Amino acid sequence: MTSSYHSIRSLLLLCGLISLTTQKDVPDAFRLPPSEAVDNVNPLIGNGGDSPNGSGGMIPSASPPFAMTRWVAQTSENYVSVTPYNYTATSIHGFQATHQPAIWMGESGQVVISPGAGQVQPKFDDRGMSFTHENEVITASYYSVNLNAIEGGQILAEQSSTSRVGHLRFTFTDTRQPYVLVEVTRASVLGSSDPHNLTYPHGSIFINPDTREISGSNPERQDFIIAPVSTPAKHWSGYFCARFDQPFASWGISKNNTFFDGQTSGNGTLLSGYVTFSPEVAEISIRIGVSFISVEQARKNLDMEIPDGNMLEDTATATRTAWAEKLDLIKIKGASKDQLQTFYTAFFHTLQYPYEQSEHGQYYSGYDDAVHQGVSYTGYSNWDTYRAEWAWLILFAPDRIPGMVQSMLQDYKEGGRLPMWKNIIETNIMVGTHADSLIAEAVLKGMAGFDLETAWEAVCSDATVPPVNDTTTVYFDRQENVNYEVRAGLTSVYEEKGWVADDIHSESASRTLDYSYDDFAVSVLAGLLNKSEEESFFRQRALQNPFTIFNSLTGFMEARNASGAWAGPDNGWTEGDKWAYTFDVVHDAPGLIARKGGNATFVKFLDEHFDGGHNDHTNEPSHHIPYLYSLAGAASKSQSRIRQIAESNYNASVNGLSGNEDCGQMSAWYLFSALGFYPVNPVSGLYVVGSPFFDEVEIQFPSSNATGLKIISEGAPSKPFVNSLAINGADIPSPIISHNQILNGGRFEFIMSSEPQPWGSSTLCSKDNTNLTNEDKIAQYYMARIELR
Repeated sequence: MTSSYHSIRSLLLLCGLISLTTQKDVPDAFRLPPSEAVDNVNPLIGNGGDSPNGSGGMIPSASPPFAMTRWVAQTSENYVSVTPYNYTATSIHGFQATHQPAIWMGESGQVVISPGAGQVQPKFDDRGMSFTHENEVITASYYSVNLNAIEGGQILAEQSSTSRVGHLRFTFTDTRQPYVLVEVTRASVLGSSDPHNLTYPHGSIFINPDTREISGSNPERQDFIIAPVSTPAKHWSGYFCARFDQPFASWGISKNNTFFDGQTSGNGTLLSGYVTFSPEVAEISIRIGVSFISVEQARKNLDMEIPDGNMLEDTATATRTAWAEKLDLIKIKGASKDQLQTFYTAFFHTLQYPYEQSEHGQYYSGYDDAVHQGVSYTGYSNWDTYRAEWAWLILFAPDRIPGMVQSMLQDYKEGGRLPMWKNIIETNIMVGTHADSLIAEAVLKGMAGFDLETAWEAVCSDATVPPVNDTTTVYFDRQENVNYEVRAGLTSVYEEKGWVADDIHSESASRTLDYSYDDFAVSVLAGLLNKSEEESFFRQRALQNPFTIFNSLTGFMEARNASGAWAGPDNGWTEGDKWAYTFDVVHDAPGLIARKGGNATFVKFLDEHFDGGHNDHTNEPSHHIPYLYSLAGAASKSQSRIRQIAESNYNASVNGLSGNEDCGQMSAWYLFSALGFYPVNPVSGLYVVGSPFFDEVEIQFPSSNATGLKIISEGAPSKPFVNSLAINGADIPSPIISHNQILNGGRFEFIMSSEPQPWGSSTLCSKDNTNLTNEDKIAQYYMARIELR
């Protein structure tokens, strides 16, 4: 990078930060309970950018951890590649109950509440009201904005929510007669390539002036076009029940932009309901229960989560308390304000996915189109989150893990497969069956409360049962009218020769490497369940198959055709290239290093990767790569690269994430790296040590049997290199620590330096560094073994 680049970037970041710091102060009533950690959450981080990949694609909602419904100001009609709110917008068109889990996924069953004054405006473009960011308050638990009403005056809009109930309050000043519009259905965009490719969902609405309620249903589910054909969730719908605290003066519905004044029910497309209020009414409060089961369940959710008599302040306090209980687990010393906001907002991001799909003990399953008893989650972006997000949840939300695993097992029982990318139901997005990794890691790290035999049956099915029409269906990304993708190519070549054939399936080289890692995860679970024969089989396949696509002539991984011929260096990759994927053998780093000629050659190859500009941290396949230096005896290079990546890709501006958040994985990389370690091989139970960012971090893990952990690294903000590491007084000779060492707590003491140090860097220090030192052998041994409970 050139100095001019740094100057321009600094200026852009400064501008972004200034625009954020001019927001209104948070009212005292919405700062309870006190929490510096929650105060440092800035939900706008990662929301900026005028293109889908221009930032993190985050939705700045004011909802609790893992909320089923996230409430957010609406500046856009969202679809795949567009979120409901974007910082570049200048008008707000309502407040949306969104179920869009990520920018590259579709919306499902939303409802929009739009205040107004004067003539009712049902059309999106007509109802927008201008605002400025200086008149916004955006926190983890409370949002407010001053809107310029279309016919004059102002509307103060405030919102908070529980998991399934939104709480809105509108205050009208010098406006015409107040009204509230409830938008049920709209024109729905299919896919992302053409915003004019529309369908028109048929919804329903009911207005009850006696109970001051508006209820209804919206079956919109934009990702239905890529659902497996055997489980289409035909009768799925989002339901809602909105209850007002003021009597209605008049009411009606709008259907296909035609008004029907006085009508109290309706069905159809482009459907909304509206109610007006007496001109003397200055404040209106609304609570909106949401459900995936029925209108009656939405009403029950409302009564259970925000009963009559609860004020908006009560709701916001409960939601802020839920965030404080999590974020206050970590306390930091030696961080700048920018770093604190970056860290705690990252923590905030990681605790939103997967999100709740069950409703107080029952859930709708689109796999068999029925309601079941139990706990359920959706929003599983497993290709992204298996890398570090899941490990973070195991540490800081262990109470959620049993339900999240059991939810995946229920998906298997009801639909026949574990989820790959579940958005209400499966969507067949990305490659690999990384639920195998999530389940194996959970069992390895002591999680319980789910059916282990069903878990084994499900992951074994992933590894051995091919998809329908496996030898004839390409299964390209977002392919329509196909069944479950799972491990496409399993029978065509992979089982016999070890690779997925590029002339049969899309993304073949990435699939080969991902399937190999997933086989390793299956072997880990088999070992934990004392299934030694299966453990041996899948372990052997996991260690052999990655190198069937290693081209020794070029030194890179490369796709192969069914005949064995090389398919070309640019073929067969998923959101990456030959550079990123040649390093993607996280379960056998020693084997990869050996293929590249040993430690010294491998380190030089890593240098070529980074110095040549090939490392793309905006996408997940690159996330573990800087840590690989440490596994080849060059820890000081890991430390330097990690700091560079953190500084270049994360900050506290609206553009503070360089790539899509992807359900918490971008943030999980930063969080682990800031603490000083990262789970390169998630199912090893081990972490590779990097470079802690702060002088001191105190952690209280929520597990009942965990003790506190203090990470001391004095001078770390200006000293990126590690001179030594001691855990509870015992020197750690290699840059590897275990999950149990972390949970056992105590004191991790790093001695930091401003210059590269020999610790963990014998390859760089040795004159004859072509051979492995004992230290390197220890590091590689740790990466190859599994730390069983």
